[in-house]
Amino acid sequence: MAIDLEVNGVARRYDGPPERPLLWYLREDLGLTGTKFGCGVALCGACLVLVGDAAVPACRTAMGGLHGTAVTTIEGLAARDDPVIAAWRDAQVPQCGYCQPGQVIAATALLRTTPRPSPTQTEAAMDRVLCRCGTYQRARRALAALTGGRHG
Repeated sequence: MAIDLEVNGVARRYDGPPERPLLWYLREDLGLTGTKFGCGVALCGACLVLVGDAAVPACRTAMGGLHGTAVTTIEGLAARDDPVIAAWRDAQVPQCGYCQPGQVIAATALLRTTPRPSPTQTEAAMDRVLCRCGTYQRARRALAALTGGRHG
């Protein structure tokens, strides 16, 4: 069964096993390596991508459920001069950078559904992404700069 989807604004057709994780399609077939493998069980957030406006873990999202969807990776956001990426850069959020694609995707999903999130909503969205370097406060400051709020 062919699966037609859009990845970063480009129409794609996938003809492989429907149970294959989206993460490996993105990384191996399309060469989009910005989406990271972290834990493989959807607990760390390193593999988050947007499906529509929702942040989903690509490591646990089967290709078979993606027919007709629009997937956006960190590369897709970067190609658009994304305001979240700019805020992350301005707030000097990244340290090692491994979790940053997931953090940016989580923040983007939050802002698309809740343009002026409360601190509680921000915490809930951003807690999905583990950061070994502890950039949580800088990420909250970047979000605050985007929303005009105070989140840390």
